[in-house]
Amino acid sequence: MKVGIVGAGMVGSSAGYALAVMGLASSVVLVDQNHDLAVAQAEDIAHAVPFMSSTIVEAADYGGLAGARVVILAAGVSQKPGETRLALLERNAAVFKDVVGNVLAVAPDAILLIASNPVDIMAQITQRISGLPASRVVGSGTILDTARFRSLLGRHLGISPQSVHAYVLGEHGDSEVLAWSNARVGSLSLAEVAAQVGSPITQHVRARIDDGVRNAAYKIIKGKGATYYGIGAGLARIIKAIARDQHDVLTVSCVMAEIGDVRDVALSIPRVIGADGVSEDLMPDLAAEELEGLGRSAQLLKDCVESISL
Repeated sequence: MKVGIVGAGMVGSSAGYALAVMGLASSVVLVDQNHDLAVAQAEDIAHAVPFMSSTIVEAADYGGLAGARVVILAAGVSQKPGETRLALLERNAAVFKDVVGNVLAVAPDAILLIASNPVDIMAQITQRISGLPASRVVGSGTILDTARFRSLLGRHLGISPQSVHAYVLGEHGDSEVLAWSNARVGSLSLAEVAAQVGSPITQHVRARIDDGVRNAAYKIIKGKGATYYGIGAGLARIIKAIARDQHDVLTVSCVMAEIGDVRDVALSIPRVIGADGVSEDLMPDLAAEELEGLGRSAQLLKDCVESISL
């Protein structure tokens, strides 16, 4: 499977590296307005390939995306220290008007996988610009927040995060909702497992984990300027589900008809992902306060996207 990546910065190149070393694509093509950067990233990744896979990695202009089954959109300006994802909105919306047109001119059948922040809004803007079905315009959403949630829960319990089933819903950002009420480990509730392993989930533990999930990006950006390894792996995980038609359940963002009282908004809930993109929305049972929080998150995103003139 051929995968295109528009934007060869740290997020795009990290996704390309993950795809190449995992052997998830037969070909990865990097496109960037700074062609020298795209060439350098492609060469560097290609030199790692012989140790892991046989993926072909190269740089090209937009024409090189022809035949791509998935195109990652990681273009745009970076989040500044202290800047919220939503503050990026106006700056990145303008970039995408050109990018989406150039991609679809050569790869009209591709699934568009959005990585640029604020990702939920950029996914909805992309769907409007492109005119594609919502199922084929997928934002990385809260896949990384969910991974952070599972990682911190697993660390607290002394259990592999791959055995933790817990989700972060709504916005990939400050209004996101950690769904504590339906978190499970194996087939047991979180409370049952915590009691059995002697690691109770106290209010202090919940607050610490919530902070670790909700503010992870800000802490990383303060320390090294940007986040990229985690989301690079998350993007590769989404593409794995598409490439192998796995029908995996992942918390990704796409436009949905309604959630609560809010209509036509992109945010993350668990969704089934396969070869054609999103095939099903799986709305979980939530506690009342979580459902209210999800509604607030949806309204916030809706208000922001409606403020943009396309």
